[in-house]
Amino acid sequence: MNEQPYKWMTFKDDKIIIEVKVVPNSSKNSISNEGEFLKIKLTAPPVDNKANKALTEYLSKLLKVPKSTVILKSGETSKNKRFELPINCYDNLKALI
Repeated sequence: MNEQPYKWMTFKDDKIIIEVKVVPNSSKNSISNEGEFLKIKLTAPPVDNKANKALTEYLSKLLKVPKSTVILKSGETSKNKRFELPINCYDNLKALI
């Protein structure tokens, strides 16, 4: 894929890499395009890896892919994270924003 519709999305081989900023302890789960990153608000707290697990499950559900294919590549203890996703979720990802 040559198209790169967002600054927070890049392609690497047969994967999509997305830059995410997480806001834990929010009143509801939501997702928005913030230009440089994808902002995801989660109700989960940032303790005991709960926010990371909730984020993986949330992305998996929204993108309609197995949780095992939503891979946290960096930012485990940071609000800024990088995820690797399967290329087959491209259309679902674009449809979210």
